[in-house]
Amino acid sequence: MVQKTMAVLGTGVIGNGWIARFLASGHKVNAFDPAPGAKEKTGKMIDDIWTTLEEFGLSNEAAKENLTFYDTLEEAVKDADLIQENVPEQEVLKKKVLAQVDAATKSTAIIASSTSGYMPSVLQADCVHHPERVIVAHPFNPVYLIPLVEIAGGKQTERSYMEKAEELYESMDMKPLVMKGEIDGHIGDRLMEAIWREGLHIVNDGVATTEEVDKAIVYGPGLRWALMGPFLTLHLAGGKDGMKHMLEQFGPALKLPWTRLVAPELTEELSEKVISGTAEQSGDVPIEDLEHRRDRFLIKLMGLLEEEGFWPAERLLSYDRK
Repeated sequence: MVQKTMAVLGTGVIGNGWIARFLASGHKVNAFDPAPGAKEKTGKMIDDIWTTLEEFGLSNEAAKENLTFYDTLEEAVKDADLIQENVPEQEVLKKKVLAQVDAATKSTAIIASSTSGYMPSVLQADCVHHPERVIVAHPFNPVYLIPLVEIAGGKQTERSYMEKAEELYESMDMKPLVMKGEIDGHIGDRLMEAIWREGLHIVNDGVATTEEVDKAIVYGPGLRWALMGPFLTLHLAGGKDGMKHMLEQFGPALKLPWTRLVAPELTEELSEKVISGTAEQSGDVPIEDLEHRRDRFLIKLMGLLEEEGFWPAERLLSYDRK
């Protein structure tokens, strides 16, 4: 692996996750965040999860010392090969920061936004120098473990930069999903939002608590989705005729008024139900302990997923039923 220089702008949960992923892969990381205490918070986070990263697997070049904080955005991005933007989800702010990056970094650098909602065409609008290298590279928390990164290009993006980004993320043991177009919320978040909306309605209507909603996913469809996703799971639900029978049998149910296309109003009452419900679920366990438990589980689960493989037909045909 050729060591690269990555610039991370914004060191919240996602930004720090990228820093950890980049460091674990043996790259140099230039970080910038004007928030007071940002450097110290990042240092503590890296120290806290380094054992987890070691368990998951570190590059021979991996070192905490490869991280450098800079006082200005311009210094952080000047020599970077990839700039990963993670500032708050505010359109004006993101466009301003990306325009600053576009003016300050070398022309060959990839400029990637971690945005969970905005389309790349919107974000690259004010980049007047080289908008063709601006993409969305949307990860999932915790970034240092979850392999998926959704890559999308805007109207001005050149395909070559998406391909370079795909290759780079793959070299860090990620699973890039290169989108054929662009859409608000990309793919993963739109699917999660659908479940989130339904969950809020169920809690708001008093049908179930937050714990019961989570239980319904953890011990039900979540187990199957972790291996096959929603479409292949339903393909199996159709029996020997697969999805064809599934659509014939259950397709008419799509016309029934089950789903709520619009989320319920986030009233004080609903907010309190959600806040108190999750507080009761977690009890006195600190967030840090819950994160460590999540990470241990994810490492075990990804090991099993790697063992079983995804769903390419050639892999499934070679599956040993014994």
